[in-house]
Amino acid sequence: MIRLRSILFNTLFYANLILRMIFLTPVYFLLPRKQAYAIPKAWARSSNWLFAKVNGTHFEIEGLENIPKSGGYILAPKHQSFWDTYALLPWLNDPVYILKRELMWIPLFGWYLWKQRMIPVNRGARGKVMLEVLKRTRIEMAAGRQLIIYPEGTRRPPGAAPEYKYGIARMYRDLGVPVVPVAMHPGLFWPRRQTLRYPGHFKVRILPAIQPGLEPDVFFKRLVEETEKASDELLIETARDNPHVPLPPTAAQRLRELQAKV
Repeated sequence: MIRLRSILFNTLFYANLILRMIFLTPVYFLLPRKQAYAIPKAWARSSNWLFAKVNGTHFEIEGLENIPKSGGYILAPKHQSFWDTYALLPWLNDPVYILKRELMWIPLFGWYLWKQRMIPVNRGARGKVMLEVLKRTRIEMAAGRQLIIYPEGTRRPPGAAPEYKYGIARMYRDLGVPVVPVAMHPGLFWPRRQTLRYPGHFKVRILPAIQPGLEPDVFFKRLVEETEKASDELLIETARDNPHVPLPPTAAQRLRELQAKV
């Protein structure tokens, strides 16, 4: 049943994405940018609904009160799955991503990103190119947008040893805005590089914002410690509440390490 439901969910998920882009393109590009954001936000809601109804996977969000009520900030989530690239959009007013430039070249999808003024970057770029990215980011943040940065840079399996990139500390220093860490384990239910989707329930935990003004090294240490502490707590809780979900080797090993400390 899990395999059949996964096939059905994957089919409906991508059909929902492609058909919305095709049929809503005229409306999307005629609307002002902020109003047009309602279209990807509605797609994210519908995708979350499909995940729950077709696949039987539910989630809840803790700590919404930790999101700043006004002004720009950096949202720094754990990154395990394609799920966490879109699922939180309904709770964000005006997000902006720094993303690899190749995504902007995808027909329709890239055009949608361009409309929302996402910031493309060549991952191998240095020097002037990165200065231009920072300049663009400052402009968007000054407009009160929420910058989404995955501190580990790429998707990591649940329970894997942390590999945070120091770039977020530089952004924290240069932009002078709060950073909001987010811990979660969607990768247990929507594993990277797999087509199976597992039913169950998990939590997204939004942690208190780290306010600007710390030294970059101090901030970086605090970000890693606070995010990983919450991540470990959620891993124990999620594995306990979903015994039917197969754990990847990294998660199983981390659970053994945590249980040995008790």
